[in-house]
Amino acid sequence: MKNYQRGQILLIVVLVMTVALTIGLSIATRTITNVRTSTEEESSQRSFSAAEAGMEKALQELNGSSGSLTNSSTYQTTIATVSGQEILLNDGAPVLKDEAADLWLSSYPGYVGPWSGKLTVYWGSSPDKCTNDEDTNTMAALDIVLITGTKFNPVVSHYPVDPCTPPEGTRVSSNAFEAVFRSGRLIGNRDLAFHKEITVASGLLMRIVPLYASSPIGVRACDQSGGGCSVFPAQGTIVTSVGSSSNTQTKLTAYKSYPRMPIQLFPYIIFSPR
Repeated sequence: MKNYQRGQILLIVVLVMTVALTIGLSIATRTITNVRTSTEEESSQRSFSAAEAGMEKALQELNGSSGSLTNSSTYQTTIATVSGQEILLNDGAPVLKDEAADLWLSSYPGYVGPWSGKLTVYWGSSPDKCTNDEDTNTMAALDIVLITGTKFNPVVSHYPVDPCTPPEGTRVSSNAFEAVFRSGRLIGNRDLAFHKEITVASGLLMRIVPLYASSPIGVRACDQSGGGCSVFPAQGTIVTSVGSSSNTQTKLTAYKSYPRMPIQLFPYIIFSPR
């Protein structure tokens, strides 16, 4: 009987030790996890602060650099010029309805080196629908304003274009815009649905205004068939800042465009669809 009781006591002791060990391991694991999470959050905050500091310095100086902060975090910044044969305006984000995106066809800020050649403006997307309801219409028309010549004697030309033509819709019958049809191109990460080809001689600036709906807009320094390609002047810069702390990195990117087109350069160009 005594041996049997001793066996029961040993079993109870083993069970108690097992439970205590399980609880202890659970507490230890949770503590380690909390410490690790806190450390990672702290490193993430430090790397983010370093990236912000690098970004602020780069935007002020427009020059890539590296440096460190007092909390032992570091940053590395780079500056890239936005140019090339193909450009997504507004850094690829849709240009809001009745707002505008500017394409520099001469070198900022002196309007020197006017650009000449054929360019194609692309916009819209395949699912776009043309309706008479402003809330459901997603198909944009464009007012393309081209400024050529010199900054002292600019010449302004308008190219109002609209893809809302049968079978898409009948909007062009009332606004008298030039009808365009579905024939687009992939520019960057945007599959754009419509295009308008324009021949430019001594171009200074181009302002593109979406009407009726917001729309992504891309431009290509070639004709629609891909011939006569050249390179657009610089449109601004993309600033990238990478902050590092321990094993954590944070990357920030900012697009710094040139100032908006000065209105005094092209008076009397207000355009309204009719």
